[in-house]
Amino acid sequence: MTEAEQSPDPRQRERAGLSRRALLGGGLLGAAAVGAAAGFGTARATAAEPAVATDAAAGTFPFTGEHQAGIVTPAQDRLYIAAFDVTTDDRDDLVALLQRWTTIAARVTQGLSAGPFGPAAGPYDAPPDDTGEALDLPPAGLTVTFGFGRSLFVDADGRDRFGLADRLPDALLELPHFPADNLDPARSDGDLVVQACADDPQVAVHAIRNLSRAAFGAATIRWTQLGYGRTSSTSTAQRTPRNLFGFKDGTANLKVEETAAVDEHVWVPAGQDDPKATWMTGGSYLVARRIRMQIETWDRTSLREQEALVGRTKGEGAPLSGGTEHTEPDFTVTGRDDVPLVALNSHVRLAHPTQNDGVRMLRRGYNFTDGNDALGRLDAGLFFIAFVVDPRTHFVPMQNRLSRDDGLMEYLQHTGSGLFAVPPGVPEGSLVVGSDGTPITTGSSPFVGQALFA
Repeated sequence: MTEAEQSPDPRQRERAGLSRRALLGGGLLGAAAVGAAAGFGTARATAAEPAVATDAAAGTFPFTGEHQAGIVTPAQDRLYIAAFDVTTDDRDDLVALLQRWTTIAARVTQGLSAGPFGPAAGPYDAPPDDTGEALDLPPAGLTVTFGFGRSLFVDADGRDRFGLADRLPDALLELPHFPADNLDPARSDGDLVVQACADDPQVAVHAIRNLSRAAFGAATIRWTQLGYGRTSSTSTAQRTPRNLFGFKDGTANLKVEETAAVDEHVWVPAGQDDPKATWMTGGSYLVARRIRMQIETWDRTSLREQEALVGRTKGEGAPLSGGTEHTEPDFTVTGRDDVPLVALNSHVRLAHPTQNDGVRMLRRGYNFTDGNDALGRLDAGLFFIAFVVDPRTHFVPMQNRLSRDDGLMEYLQHTGSGLFAVPPGVPEGSLVVGSDGTPITTGSSPFVGQALFA
């Protein structure tokens, strides 16, 4: 490090040019943003398999690939999700926002600062291009996943906001009002959604914070949700977690290792019947539901009733029809007076694929605790996230049935809701790599959702 770079005088540091961190961690990006990508290497920024960390020590996952990361990626422990309302009326501004977001996401998921200078360098009389709270933290397995809401295509009056109405997928419907819903509009929907998952909450918050700052003048946050303690596993290598009711959650969840099932139930296939949605090939649909749990009432409920409502034992997580956690429930087994051991109104029975035309979903939910209400009751529960190939077949019918018949609904209240089209990933190898290994995007490089605007 030069003497000027070590000086306590910030003006001397500024005159010294880019800091060593900027030079080693992405200073070349500034040059790429000004000029063309010529002169940079063409090595790939990612590995081929999006579900496996490229560097276990650093905890990084590829940003690019056939599908976006943060879907079949092994579920991290923390979530910060944000929905945005687009405030600009200019299509070019929207495209420019997605280009900026792609650049930032490609950097922060690899443990780099949001901008080329970082939080402690660059022009001294200008704001830093990174907020700095993740400066000394490892990447923590960060993934950033983007999606588009129905309102991005048409507003409440049916107006074509950005010339995208003819690209609105039939599957991106307005979710119906399910029985017992008590939705807060301020916690629902949105034009854009960004899901940041990591094993460190500060890393996830840092990603959303810097994306939000980059959206200034083009979009504003509509709602956010912090989540902790994943409530499902997306890999067979992960142990089944527990929700705030104390039960194992997601035992039968789709796993990345079930490649044929994931292809069938998660990824939008090529050659689909909807010609307006060809840009969604390789993408998926994100369903988000904020489910408040009536914790105090549940905590006064007997163990017998708790297990009967869930359909599994609280300790082992085994179905009440017998076996161990991963034993398939047998809904034909009866007990005294020929009453089914797995109750007709139990959650396990009503949510099981055999009761829902064989459909499955890939869940990535998280617990949340948002303080308490005016009566002193915990505002806590499950932030449900699921990725499905088509919400019309893989979510709406099941949710209608659960909302109507599930005995657990006595202890649940759905307070927020959203449905988003998650486009496929940025093509692998399309982000030029600088000599320092920094992923770089320029105005001509692919960005998330580019096929939508083609």
